[in-house]
Parts: sequence; structure tokens; C-alpha cells
Amino acid sequence: MIDLYRLAGPVLRSLPPELAHRLALRALALGLAGRPPGVDDPILAVDLWGKRFPNPVGLAAGFDKHGEAPAQALALGFGLAEVGSVTPRPQSGTQGPRLFRLTEDNAVINRMGFNSEGHAAVAARLARRPKGMLGINLGRNKDSADAGLDFAAGVRAFGTMADYLVVNLSSPNTPGLRALQGKAPLEALLGRINEARAMLPNDGPPLLVKIAPDLVDDELADIAAVTMAMRVDGLIVSNTTIARPDTLRSPHKGEGGGLSGAPLFVPSTRVLARMFVLTEGKMPLIGCGGIASGEQAYAKIRAGASLVQLYTALVYDGPALVTRIKRDLAALLRRDGFAKLSDAVGVDTKV
Repeated sequence: MIDLYRLAGPVLRSLPPELAHRLALRALALGLAGRPPGVDDPILAVDLWGKRFPNPVGLAAGFDKHGEAPAQALALGFGLAEVGSVTPRPQSGTQGPRLFRLTEDNAVINRMGFNSEGHAAVAARLARRPKGMLGINLGRNKDSADAGLDFAAGVRAFGTMADYLVVNLSSPNTPGLRALQGKAPLEALLGRINEARAMLPNDGPPLLVKIAPDLVDDELADIAAVTMAMRVDGLIVSNTTIARPDTLRSPHKGEGGGLSGAPLFVPSTRVLARMFVLTEGKMPLIGCGGIASGEQAYAKIRAGASLVQLYTALVYDGPALVTRIKRDLAALLRRDGFAKLSDAVGVDTKV
């Protein structure tokens, strides 16, 4: 792949973060980010939920909130691309500034607040379904009095156009949202969502729940028990963190919002391994948080992830990172004698 980001990256990083993000997304939508060479190594293929992912490396939600460039993201070599979070009604999100680069820490803090163009606009844009694995991440409106109604509406709006749906309960920037991860609220919410799923052909696509990395063990155990009992098909571990490690060096480290990138890798991988144990290896997990190399993607897989996602590392390394991660991951799997990726899932985590 021609790495245009080597030229454009320094320019983008000299701009305010949200403007740089808009320009990068626009360039991707116009096909200016290049294309990866060849086809994926067969050892990277993942069979999950009756679907075949050509490789396990996904674009996390947050980059393409409005469904502007999922086809172009997939063309970069991602095995899956996730759009959103999408809220039922349009909302502008938090007032800026709301996105901060922590360059010294290879990290980002955001407090975007579920800025979304709404179900109708995003669904219209996705009517021409991109070829490849498309996930749609669902959010709730900040001023909504009924989260269940919002998430059920998302299931109805996108249930026939997504390869999987994600219920995002873990953004730290929507008041009250993370409280829905508690046992009783989660049971009630999933009941409402499953009623909406039952109205779709074949109960709709797989449903995943995205959780926070800041939960304690009892909370994780409750989530595992509830999701396994209520027809949830997988978990994404994890969203951004509200923690601020003492190791942070950036002058922006005190900004409010969710921290992502390198400092999230260790805590999110720890929660991933714990959820693999709590779900007895029976719940497919997507590992998300701090991935910037093939070695880190491999660590997530060995901790229990069947698929992985990244976003923040692209800010610093550009789209060529996707090809490097896949190449190195395939080499690591072969080095350790695995015939296929699924054989490595959870090998470092005792169930």
C-alpha cells in the first residue's frame, strides 16, 4: 500500500483534532487512503455467527459515526467495520472542544457525547449496503426518558442491513448510560431489545453489548450472567476508560471524557480475559482497546478475543497499520503452531 499518511499525517496532526478527523474521514470517503495489496492470509479467517470474516481486524465505532465511508474502510483491509454510535434522533453532542490528542501517550480523550445524524439519515446512507462485514453501533439520545425505546428503535431501523448490532452501554459521555450495565437495568433493557429482535426475519443479526473497562468483578459477573441468559451473541471489551493512569504525560491528561489508545491496552485486556472466564469461553468476544501492533492483537486473541478492533492507533500510524497488524499476526500464529486463528482464542486464559 502506498502510505500517503506519511505525508498527510503530520499535516493532519497539526490541525485541531476534530477538524483533522473530519478531513481524514472525507479523504477516506473519496478513496484517497489507498488500498492494501493482495488478499488476506487464510490463517486469519474467522467463522463466527454463521458468517466468515476474512480477517479479525476491525475498525471500531467512533471513527465513522454517520456511515459515511464503511465500504472504503473495508477496502483498506479491515475484516469488519463498525458505524456509529447512532442515536434515534439527531443530536449535536457535547459542545467543543471535545476531542484531545495525548501525543506523548499515544492516546486520545474524547467527550463527543454521541453526536449523531440520527437513524433516518444513517439508514438512508447505508441503503446501498457495502460489501463486507458491517456492524452498526446503537446509542440513546441524551434527553431520552426511555433507553429501551431508543435501543429497540435502533434494532428496527438497522436490523435488516447490519451483519451485527451493538448496544453501546459504556460511553462515559452520556449521563446515566453506564448505569444500564447493572444487573436489573440490563435485564430489563435486553428484554425490550429482544422483543424488537423477535419482529425481524430470523430474529435479526447477532446482538452484541459493548462494556466499560472500569467495572469491578461483581459487575462483570452480573453482565456475564445476564447476557448469557438473554440471547446476547457477543461482547465488545471494551469502551474508553474514565481512569487516568499516573503514567500520562500529556498536558491534556486532565480533560474529562473517555481515554483511549495505548494506556487502555493493559486494563482492557485484563477485563477481556476476565469476561472469557466468566462466560466460560462460550460467549464470542471482540477485543478493543489500545491495539497498535500485531503483537497486541495477538495478545487480545490469546486472552479470549475472536475478533479485535482499533481506532486511536490510526491517528498516529495511519491506515497502513492495518496491513502490518495482519501480516505480523499471521506470522505469530504460524510461529506458535496454530493452524487457524480460532485455535489461539483464549489459550492464555484458564476457564
